[in-house]
Amino acid sequence: MITQIGITVFSLIAIYLTQDKRIERRRWASVFGLASQPFWFYASVTTAQWGIFTLSLLYTAVWAKGFYTHWIAQPEAP
Repeated sequence: MITQIGITVFSLIAIYLTQDKRIERRRWASVFGLASQPFWFYASVTTAQWGIFTLSLLYTAVWAKGFYTHWIAQPEAP
């Protein structure tokens, strides 16, 4: 039950934030996306859904790229 709540809450917030017009909010999408990943990993491993597990690895890489882009990397000069 906790796993399903974690997946739902964090994933939905992440997806919602990707569509926000304001960059200040959009940059938080990767944070919530990364927060959802442990729930996805746990759910996929405990039910032996290896396709979902593989997809979760790929999503983690994409969310990590977004996190790097919006939180770590230096902004490009205009």
